Amino acid sequence: MARRALGRSGVQVTVLSFGAAGIGNLYAPVADDQAAAALDHAWNAGIRYFDTAPHYGLGLSERRLGEALRDRDRSSYVISTKVGRLLEPADEATGDDLADGGFAVPRTHRRVWDFSADGVRRSMESSLTRLGVDRLDVVFLHDPDDHAEEAFREGYPALEKLRSEGVVGAIGAGMNQAEMLTRFVRETDVDAVLCAGRYTLLDHGALAELLPAASERGTSVVIGGVFNSGLLADPRPGARFDYTEAPPGLLARARALRAVAERHGTTLRAAALAFPSGHPAVASVLVGVRAPEQVTDAAAQFAAEVPAGFWREARETGLLPPEVPVPGEARRDMDEDIPGGVRGRHRL
Repeated sequence: MARRALGRSGVQVTVLSFGAAGIGNLYAPVADDQAAAALDHAWNAGIRYFDTAPHYGLGLSERRLGEALRDRDRSSYVISTKVGRLLEPADEATGDDLADGGFAVPRTHRRVWDFSADGVRRSMESSLTRLGVDRLDVVFLHDPDDHAEEAFREGYPALEKLRSEGVVGAIGAGMNQAEMLTRFVRETDVDAVLCAGRYTLLDHGALAELLPAASERGTSVVIGGVFNSGLLADPRPGARFDYTEAPPGLLARARALRAVAERHGTTLRAAALAFPSGHPAVASVLVGVRAPEQVTDAAAQFAAEVPAGFWREARETGLLPPEVPVPGEARRDMDEDIPGGVRGRHRL
């Protein structure tokens, strides 16, 4: 699978990446063997970039990911994890984490927000232990929405120092919004940012400032949440958009996009996965999966050719604004100048 560098870091990530929140029991339990099989399928599909966080299942995601990769050549894959939430033992290990964090795991720990320099180092040390690795390739400040001052004053400088020491290869921030990520791109020397849900077929918020700023600064963008919590995977009544039930207007738009896709012999899932890479700042598309069949489908859909006619009709019918770049336009020109770049659509 093709790879791209994160900014100027030299860390190379595959253009399709594995989001490991699902194997941390997001919303529902996942058996150990199912999680291991999902990771094996991802490896067999050529995916070599895996994203996790302490937040995901109170460390379960990191432990499962580390176990699955333990016998793989460490130089052949990239792991990103996150800092900002320390896991402290719970006073009473009762109940589960569904109400507090959304993960179907025992409430053995509590999350403590901490973007201080000491908190960053402690979080990374704990992640290294859970993952069972000797280094972290990428570290993101995780959801600093309500902790901007501490994140910029202490968290980011701590990551920058660790990068300069060679402890971590690339640094950045990961959020469900584009505005603060734009500030990170403009005011710091991050290598990459992870933007979830803000650059999809239905939400183009990152195009206003984040993506142009990233292009200007040479910062890479990893796009997550391309299905907007499920609506763009299966636009049925009751489908979720950004974690809540999709409003009727968005459901209608998603169904209209699906109809256009079917007219052009493709699928809505393939178009949703292809869309972010139309912008030259996007280095990888991160897909959250929890089962082997989901990995197989995501890899197949990502590799599929989305006809130019789909993009043309989506624009002509107003489903996509004319200024939104689509695959095969800006990307093609950029890839000619990027070592290891891939022209046109991605090939697995």
